[in-house]
Formats: sequence, structure tokens, C-alpha cells
Amino acid sequence: MALSKPMGKFLTETGELSRFAGRFFAQWYKPRYELGEFLRQCFIIGYRSLPLVGLTAFIMGLVLTMQLRPSMVEYGVESQLPAIVGIAIVREIGPVITALIFAGKIGSSIGAELGSMKVTEQIDAMEVSGTNPFKYLVVSRVLASVFMLPVLIMLSDAISLYGAWIGVNIHSTTSFALFWTQVFNILSFSDVLPAFVKSFFFGFAVGIIGCFKGYNSSKGTEGVGQSANSAVVVSSIMIFVIDLLAVQVTELLGLN
Repeated sequence: MALSKPMGKFLTETGELSRFAGRFFAQWYKPRYELGEFLRQCFIIGYRSLPLVGLTAFIMGLVLTMQLRPSMVEYGVESQLPAIVGIAIVREIGPVITALIFAGKIGSSIGAELGSMKVTEQIDAMEVSGTNPFKYLVVSRVLASVFMLPVLIMLSDAISLYGAWIGVNIHSTTSFALFWTQVFNILSFSDVLPAFVKSFFFGFAVGIIGCFKGYNSSKGTEGVGQSANSAVVVSSIMIFVIDLLAVQVTELLGLN
């Protein structure tokens, strides 16, 4: 039975993305190493994303605390609010929300940038000149995404918990030291490790999908917009898929 057109397109694109990722793994460790471009991408991807990530994290921690407080007061467990908010942010909310913000900002940026270079034939010109555009353009961006997203997530968690402390102090008075003591008393190694490990996979997914969409862009300027848009959509979906798989793996390993 013939596959429907959407399913056939999905399978074809999945295969092409897998081959693209395989090409990345085959080339990332081989010289020539584009260290300068890698560091430049780390600055662009990491440092320039920090204001947006930090603002989102602060509001997230503040709002989460304010939303949870009435329910916890109703059940008489208001004193456990810092612990509950802390474990929710570190284990799940912080990594996923930060990764989605990262996908929206960086995934679209990479897709649009490489898409523009593709449709204006700059990538073809690099190949003709004897350079390796895949190594320079793709490998550096994917590695920068892999290394910088975990850093952004750790900073996001800290900023979000600071926002949560302010949220707690809106209706009561809790010292900064007491708040952090309650947060760290409830957290364990099994809470932090899975969240930290999956952040690398989030970064890889955003980087490789953004590069794939941009590197294979077509249809002129219209294709550039489509590449940027689809990079964000597919990256966001992959973040949820990876998160679901991470939860299943941690349960099998007994880390929950």
C-alpha cells in the first residue's frame, strides 16, 4: 500500500535529517578545527541569549510561586513552598522552558542565516573555493548549541529560584538563607543529573535541526522564512520528545 504524501514527506525528511546528523558526527572531531568560529558562535548563541532567558526565568519563578501559594495555603503546607518550587524548576520547568526559548531564538536565527547563505549561493561559493562549509557553518553552530544551552539552563535555574524567593516574600517573610536551605535540602543528585544531561540533547536537537533546515533551504527568500519557521517548530517538538524519553530512562534507572 502506497504511503500518503504527508507521511512519505515526513519519512523522507527524517531520513535526510538522520544523514545530516551522521555527517556531523563523522566530521566534528576531524581537523581543521574552526576554533575561532566556534567561540564566536558561543558568544552569539550563549551570551546574547542570556537577557531573554534571564528575564523569562525570573518571571517564571515569580509566577509559579504566586500560583502555587494559594493551593498550598489551602492544604496547610505553605512552609513547603520553597522546596516544591525548587524541585519543579530544577527537574523539569527550568530545562524545558529555557530550551523552548532557546529554540525560538537560536533555532530561527540559525535557520534564517544559513538559509540566506544557501539561496544567495554563498555556501556553493565556499565549496568551490576549497573550504569546508559544513565544518565551518554547521559543526561550529551545533557544538556551540550543545555547550551553551546547559550553561544557560543552569543560570536560568538560579535566576528562576531568585524570582521564586521574591514571590515567597510577597505574602510572608523568608530569609534568603532559609529559602535556599529548604531548596537544597529537598534536591538530590538524582534530581540534578537527569536535567543536566538532557540539556545537552536539547542543545544538539536545536542546533542540528536549525542547521539542517537552513542548509537545505530553497525557493529564494520565501524558503528562508519557511526554514526559520520549521526550524523552531521541529526543534520544539523534539525537545518534548527528548524530555519524554528522558523521563522514561530515569524511571528505568530508578533515578526518580
